[in-house]
Amino acid sequence: MTSVDVRKVAILGKESIRCGFHLIPYIAQTVIETLPSSTYVLVTDTNVGNLHLSVFQKEFDARTVGSNARFLVYVIAPGETSKSREGKAEIEDFLLLNKCTRDTVILALGGGVIGDLVGFVAATFMRGVRFVQIPTTLLAMVDSSVGGKTAIDTPHGKNLIGAFWQPEYIFIDAAFLETLPAREFSNGMAEVIKTAAIWNETEFAALESRAAEIFAAIQTPSVNFAGRTESTRSPAQQLLLSVIAGSIGVKAHIVTIDERETGLRNLVNFGHTIGHAIEAVLTPAMLHGECVAVGMVLEAEVARQLGVLSQVAVGRLTRCLKAYNLPVSLSDPRIASLPAARSLSVSRLLDIMKIDKKNSGPQKKIVILSRIGATYEPKATVVADKVIAKTLSEAVKVVPGSPSKSPIRMATPGSKSISNRALLLAALGIGTCRLKNLLHSDDTQVMMNALVELQGAKFDWEDGGETLVVSGGAGALSVPRDGKDIYLGNAGTAARFLTTVCTLVQSQSENQRTVITGNARMKQRPIGPLVDALRANGSSIDYVENQGCLPLSIAPAGLKGAHIQLAASVSSQYVSSILLCAPYAAEPVTLELTGGQVISQPYIDMTIAMMKTFGIDVVREKDAETGRPLDVYRIPKGTYKNPAEYNIESDASSATYPLAIAAITGTTCTITNIGSASLQGDARFAKEVLEPMGCKVVQTETETTVTGPPVGQLHALGLVDMEPMTDAFLTASVLAAVATQPALPARTLKDGSRPNTTRIIGIANQRVKECNRIKAMIDELAKFGVETSELDDGLEVYGKPISELKQGVSVHCYDDHRVAMAFSVMGSVIKDTIIEEKRCVEKTWPNWWDDLENKIGLEVEGVELPSVHGVASASRPTEDASQASVVLIGMRGSGKTFVGELAASTLGWQFVDADAVFEQKHQTGVREFVQKNGWPAFREAETEILQKLLSQNFRGHVISLGGGIVETPAAREILKAYTQRGPVVHIVREIDEVISYLGEETARPAYGEPIVDVFKRRAPWFAECSSYEFVNYTGVLNSSDAVAEDDSKATPSFLSIRDEVARFFNHITGQQPNVAPNLAKSKRSYFLCLTYPDITPALPYVQDMTAGVDAIELRVDLLRSPKDFDKVGPYIPPTSYVTSQIAALRHKTNLPLIFTVRTVSQGGQFPDHAEKEAFELFFTAVRLGVEYIDVEISWSEKNIQDLISRKGHSQIIASWHDWSGNMHWDGKPVEAKYHIAHGFGDIVKIVGKANGLEDNFALHHFVLRMQAAADAKPIIAINMGVEGQMSRILNSTFSPVTHPLLPSKAAPGQLSFAQIQTALHLLGQLPAKRFYLFGTPIAHSMSPTLHNTAFEALGLPHKYELLETATVGEEIKTAITSPDFGGASVTIPFKRDIMPLLDALSKDAEAIGAVNTVIPQKREDGSLLLYGENTDWRGITQNIKRSLPQSILTPEAALVIGAGGTSRAAIYALWKLGVKTIYLFNRTRSSAETLVAAFPEAKIKLVDELGAWPNAGPAPTVIISTVPASATSLDPFATDALYLPKSLFSAPSGGVVIDMAYKPAETPLLALATNVGKNWRTVMGVEVLLEQGYHQFHLWTGRHCPKSIVSERVWKVYSMSA
Repeated sequence: MTSVDVRKVAILGKESIRCGFHLIPYIAQTVIETLPSSTYVLVTDTNVGNLHLSVFQKEFDARTVGSNARFLVYVIAPGETSKSREGKAEIEDFLLLNKCTRDTVILALGGGVIGDLVGFVAATFMRGVRFVQIPTTLLAMVDSSVGGKTAIDTPHGKNLIGAFWQPEYIFIDAAFLETLPAREFSNGMAEVIKTAAIWNETEFAALESRAAEIFAAIQTPSVNFAGRTESTRSPAQQLLLSVIAGSIGVKAHIVTIDERETGLRNLVNFGHTIGHAIEAVLTPAMLHGECVAVGMVLEAEVARQLGVLSQVAVGRLTRCLKAYNLPVSLSDPRIASLPAARSLSVSRLLDIMKIDKKNSGPQKKIVILSRIGATYEPKATVVADKVIAKTLSEAVKVVPGSPSKSPIRMATPGSKSISNRALLLAALGIGTCRLKNLLHSDDTQVMMNALVELQGAKFDWEDGGETLVVSGGAGALSVPRDGKDIYLGNAGTAARFLTTVCTLVQSQSENQRTVITGNARMKQRPIGPLVDALRANGSSIDYVENQGCLPLSIAPAGLKGAHIQLAASVSSQYVSSILLCAPYAAEPVTLELTGGQVISQPYIDMTIAMMKTFGIDVVREKDAETGRPLDVYRIPKGTYKNPAEYNIESDASSATYPLAIAAITGTTCTITNIGSASLQGDARFAKEVLEPMGCKVVQTETETTVTGPPVGQLHALGLVDMEPMTDAFLTASVLAAVATQPALPARTLKDGSRPNTTRIIGIANQRVKECNRIKAMIDELAKFGVETSELDDGLEVYGKPISELKQGVSVHCYDDHRVAMAFSVMGSVIKDTIIEEKRCVEKTWPNWWDDLENKIGLEVEGVELPSVHGVASASRPTEDASQASVVLIGMRGSGKTFVGELAASTLGWQFVDADAVFEQKHQTGVREFVQKNGWPAFREAETEILQKLLSQNFRGHVISLGGGIVETPAAREILKAYTQRGPVVHIVREIDEVISYLGEETARPAYGEPIVDVFKRRAPWFAECSSYEFVNYTGVLNSSDAVAEDDSKATPSFLSIRDEVARFFNHITGQQPNVAPNLAKSKRSYFLCLTYPDITPALPYVQDMTAGVDAIELRVDLLRSPKDFDKVGPYIPPTSYVTSQIAALRHKTNLPLIFTVRTVSQGGQFPDHAEKEAFELFFTAVRLGVEYIDVEISWSEKNIQDLISRKGHSQIIASWHDWSGNMHWDGKPVEAKYHIAHGFGDIVKIVGKANGLEDNFALHHFVLRMQAAADAKPIIAINMGVEGQMSRILNSTFSPVTHPLLPSKAAPGQLSFAQIQTALHLLGQLPAKRFYLFGTPIAHSMSPTLHNTAFEALGLPHKYELLETATVGEEIKTAITSPDFGGASVTIPFKRDIMPLLDALSKDAEAIGAVNTVIPQKREDGSLLLYGENTDWRGITQNIKRSLPQSILTPEAALVIGAGGTSRAAIYALWKLGVKTIYLFNRTRSSAETLVAAFPEAKIKLVDELGAWPNAGPAPTVIISTVPASATSLDPFATDALYLPKSLFSAPSGGVVIDMAYKPAETPLLALATNVGKNWRTVMGVEVLLEQGYHQFHLWTGRHCPKSIVSERVWKVYSMSA
């Protein structure tokens, strides 16, 4: 036998775990010799089998020759879905088929899925057979293979059915890891880190410091079986084996003591309680170890919250996991980009955690760490739901009250400023320095990581992580390995310090550069003055994206030194950056500060004082005559000498928050380690801010104590210059908000300001911090009702009594730690104040919320925010992308303002016109500015405005930019960078129309060149700078000669632009993605396949063809530009033509589009090898806001992943087509294709070919099996051909359908929507329902015609009939409780009487106080729920939107005539549309007053005389009459009717008038509008009936009503009866 050295690990008294390298011969020999059997069965999956199966086959065959033993192999599909009841049964059937007996030995070769599944088979087959674990992944080696746990998954959760069944052997062949993807290796390292964290701090410390060496062990393939013996084993292999065996040894020890998991074994579940819940939602996109990594951080935070674990330990755990490329938060891009991540609400996770084997009944158990290497108890600990929820919640609220720990005595975390400086000084110094009280935060971690990347120092931890040991590199720095960028997140201090540090780097070879970068906000923060100074000194620094901001590319050329000039009016950190690095310059440095007053001098003084401690004396020059210090500093050359120990002061900025809580609550707080001797300017806060506000302050050199006045008795500050302590202004602002007592005499403002005024100045630099802090405070204080005013270098706050401030405010924190902590002070006195982004405090005080409760004594509760906010995270969350402002670019005249105002109105956001901002700032028009200053000056000023707008209005705005914004590289870089944060939309319009508009426009300067030339020059820039494209469609672009029928009367073009703006912007922002609701489970959905080469001729018939379907598939490969109609063979349609076709289609329908490109081999017309062109079209679809993109999984994975990463809110249909007829639905290949598609797509699509009826049943069984998985996604599964039509009928997700009007079917065997409904009814899958109209009199109602026509057109078997009764009695009760009840319309007089019979009402019906639609719904338990809705108001709304003149965005005023039941719906519709003033006229004033009281939020004004508007208000542009036509007259002398004067229609813009009366066809009101109303559109009552009926139909059936057919039939019947 080949010589092998193995390391043996004992478990349960046997040395059955064997570890080594290249063990396959050893495995075969050991198994055959020690486990004699008649049959050896190796089970693996296709992935592992392709790598290792042949070697196992060869070794076992060689050793079973001449014996009676058999060696069998069974290969399954990879992935978690195989670990199921069905997967287990398939293996068992294989064993039985091959007549395996009880002496069989089963070998499990693979990862955790194989081990769990095969182990469970072994545990139950023949009541238990022997088996061997051969794990091939690190995760399986150190976790699932050890301990005898076996299990399968069910739809209810993971590993819920299984057994304890110990393997005979566990062979750990570390050579398998050489073929393991890096992500899978990291996945396994999560379990290794977990084991060390609960058991062995020494091992954990090794993992912390040796990540690079451990990775190297798997990244260097062994040659000639190196490592099989000790003598051939490399140091990296020795380290890897030691790590693996050490981790296994811990678990083996625990299992030996507690095999059946009754206590101690629970410890190995650290991170799993929360991790498993996360995994249940995110699998298979996220791996087990990745979910457990996040779970470990969150469970460590639970321990910290309980006061058991220190923040130091949480920080160490987080850093260690990051070192192995593991996620530590759900905001990690790998997780946040997943659609399933939206489902990670706190309530969902807690619900999943209920089903956990560790739990005791309803009590949840979590493994609680007490320190690294030890747990709080030798078992899992019971933890209350509210504690877990608080950790998981993204938001918190502080429960107001008096701090129970008063008098409080506490220390704050180490100063961020001092920590960063000390880290850098010690790293650049010579010798070893022990840093005490270092701040454990995101910022300091970023600095440490960067210094490690630069190979400038070595870091080790002592005292359980309380002390950082820095081994300085004496200034020797290198370019990061492999050209890796240094990522700094949003750490501004690190960015500024490291900019100069990187100039000190030594070059190892030519063309090397160091790149430092950060997140989106960091890329906006200025660094220009520092770069300018360094460039002027000879350093080579390039801006990679935006001018004046990160990323930077820095050449390793050393710092020249000598005389350096620096503008220091923006940030003192620029000064400190040069000061700290100056000793290592080639020449002694003289640093001269220019540009006016230096910002934050105390921070410069801090830097100089710390440099002195590390051995470098900086001299500040003085004026020879006056002795006044000058802004000139002399720094000698030298090397920092590290002190043996350096104690970091507590953070003075952080200290302001507990001190402020004492001030605002009238209690006492003492902060240790901060006093009058502090290096930090913010240490003055107590004496210079709190004391003048009425607090008692006692300050020694090392301590500060504050006692607040009685609650509500704080004094305003008057004037306070906070330049020496700028970061503390936020704390001062929230105190000033409740400071109502007048300022002290010495501080009183002399300019007549209110006595409750606090004027804070000297803080201009706070506009360029983590956010624009001044604006942030103004905006968030306004939510409480606090008035403020913005100043050039600060703000004024006007104090208000606490009792008058608004409660229940939700504070947005802008990812800024200081905003969050400042408003937590407000929360201590104002009820239900929600801090939305609690985790942003991790920048400086990660455990603030825990300390607030445990050390200060204020209760803190977790808050789950709705929808997009409710995601748990173990780090600060990513910015809510759905709120990121939208930026519009495009040619002047393209319609940016018009589209932008519509979009803002739709989204409920604010519209900002950059030109208007420009004119307001410069107090002159654009044309005048250009004439006076020239185009270059204008472009520079325009770019400055752009930066300001994106900085200050980055959420909830629609920003329209000038047409020439793309003319300068600087502006283009800013826009390109912004596309990573929010949408930049290019507004496109036909160039002829742009030219026509610009010929009339005079406000802007002339171009001085042909407009077409400008258009051609800018077009590529617009495309380069935008992430989306909106076509402001005004005609059929680039169409064939065919002219579409004008259907503007039925659907005016402006309706389309309003609707398309709403659809597009709601979709791309994620506010309301335009996805098909019928994709939900237990519903059926369909799409129509358009097969036209040019869809223009079909546009008039789109509504007819799409009746009933949920989406439209545009077969892009079948499109053919008119100029290419005569070309035959494969074809690539031009992108511009595809764009115009989609724009034309959007003009006619709001249904979601499916964008499909099929190649010739896939049954289409696109060239097979044109992958690059195909993906260019896919990206065009994303840019156009197409909802679904069908992507064949046969394309390259790289391109597909790139598309997925950039798809926004578009969804991917990952498809596989097999035209051969050889694909079997019960075979492994189709399952493998399913798993690939599942990994890529939001929806899976697999299409085969049926050879017989039985193929459809096999398909149906396959779908049921896939859908039973916990991570199931919607699946489209159909068979082509006539034989496959049954599959099309039974398919429930996006069944492709055709229509008789189409030129051809998209695929053989396609059926129409109506045909499928008929077939479903015949199969018993669509039972007939009865629908009714309740009311009296109803004999002449149009509703039966409307709905029965729709049912017939769609092939639905339902019937709509009249049920006329005198009252809402037993007949109606019987009808609505009948099993075949489908729904009902309700008309006068029963709209209110029906309500007591219903179980629930919509908010609309409740507000209107009437129900006109009854919808039967099924509860989760299967019982019936009767739901009441009101669609009257929707019918009114739709007609207003459709008919309103284009010039009217939102009507200023509207008139309602009448105060009956229909008037309620009319008023509600107008209020929902945002009409500012609603006039109401009714002859009986008391009835009108009742309506006014019913709608308190609407601004309703009673009108005494029609045509005379109260207070000379604006004339209405919407008029709705709800009275009978016979009650109105055009005769001024009529006595029995209401006179309608011509003045009703005096609005110059025109408008829309609706008469709700059905008869006569032309009522007096409509006749008057037609005769005298200029630009007025008339709407008849029957049109409202139709619109509300369409909506009713959709509510009942989930189907869009076939409007054209229905309206034609209704109008015909109506005209006959009119």
